[in-house]
Amino acid sequence: MNIKKTKEDGKIIFRLDGRLDTITAPELQDVLIPAFDESQEIILDFSELMYVSSAGLRVILMGQKEAKKRDYSMTLCNVSSEVMEVFEMTGFADMLTIA
Repeated sequence: MNIKKTKEDGKIIFRLDGRLDTITAPELQDVLIPAFDESQEIILDFSELMYVSSAGLRVILMGQKEAKKRDYSMTLCNVSSEVMEVFEMTGFADMLTIA
């Protein structure tokens, strides 16, 4: 998986490309959680994300909890139908902000 980080208008945007799984989830965790020290608004662009595993879900949930704890926002955008199906089956669709 590739992660591209950009800043736009005070927001941090992470563009994920590939698979978010057991091998790559720690990589996302290493950049996502510290990003809340830099910005109150985090956007995860999933337009090129093909797959998310339970390990990936755990990291996304950690990000959501961190955002909520600080009263910040974390938004997922451009979520594919395959990944959205995983979010819906696991109940994550109700916990996350998905644009």
